[in-house]
Amino acid sequence: MFSRSFWGTTRPTDQGGRSQRPPFFFSPGIGSRTRELSDFGIVHLHRGVKAAYLCFTAAFEVADPLDSHPESPLEPPPEAPREPILTLPPALTAYILLIAVIHLRVLLPPEMENWTIDVFGFIPKRYDTTLLDITFPGGEGAKVWTFVTYSLLHANLTHIGFNVLWLLPFGSALARRFGAVRFFVFMAVTAAAGALAHLLTHEHAIAPMIGASASVSGTMAAAIRFAFVKGSFLSFSRGDAEAAAKVPALSLWRALRNGRVLAFLAIWFGVNILFGATSLSLGGEEASVAWQAHIGGFLAGLLLFSLFDPIPRARDDAADASSADQSSRV
Repeated sequence: MFSRSFWGTTRPTDQGGRSQRPPFFFSPGIGSRTRELSDFGIVHLHRGVKAAYLCFTAAFEVADPLDSHPESPLEPPPEAPREPILTLPPALTAYILLIAVIHLRVLLPPEMENWTIDVFGFIPKRYDTTLLDITFPGGEGAKVWTFVTYSLLHANLTHIGFNVLWLLPFGSALARRFGAVRFFVFMAVTAAAGALAHLLTHEHAIAPMIGASASVSGTMAAAIRFAFVKGSFLSFSRGDAEAAAKVPALSLWRALRNGRVLAFLAIWFGVNILFGATSLSLGGEEASVAWQAHIGGFLAGLLLFSLFDPIPRARDDAADASSADQSSRV
């Protein structure tokens, strides 16, 4: 036989209707913990000690044996996800793919390939006002778009590879920091600055200039405004790629007083002047390096960085990576 208990469950009874469970009543204030104790072995209590037992269990919470598992070993904490060795932001990936697709022009017949160079390459003599009777492919429109389109043309795969090699660290950080729109506009502006510097130093040159080196130089110059700040991608204590690209940048004046920035500038200008003085070329072809365009793009990136940067500027006491405890100094 079964009868209804206080807890809403059935309880076995004898033939007289009396319960065969413990002869005491569990109050709702005690809770389910004491009821579980009765199920685990406390089945009969004398009436004389029932009140003392209830007071004791009300004062102290009884641990649930099911809540602890001493036999089961502790599970090791999950491993932190590892950052990939190389991750490219979408904007830079699209830029590199665009250069690669445009380079497929080498598959065209020689006449068509030369035509693309004449129309989209930067030719200083195109702007020579003394040559009124000479026309170049592309007409007047080419005087405008070639300030940018030349940077998307390359002589060979070595030329592309060299520019992409420098874009991977510096261009990645800048693309993450600027976002796609600012990044593409920045690349166009620094390309135009490089073309202008080449025009001023090669006013009557008829050889077309091609390559993204001026834009690449601009990304390097812009990146050094924050690359050596503590936590950035060239510091001694860098974070993940996103955080490293978005540390507050140094002001131009403070950057030019940073020892590591000055060392970078000295090496960069030295290498470019060396290329220009020795007429070194890439890929074994008879083509000189337009190092003046490199400098034009570099200066534009260094000086115009603040116009594109969406991250608030660092305070005058911002720490850089050259000193681990400089954050506590003035």
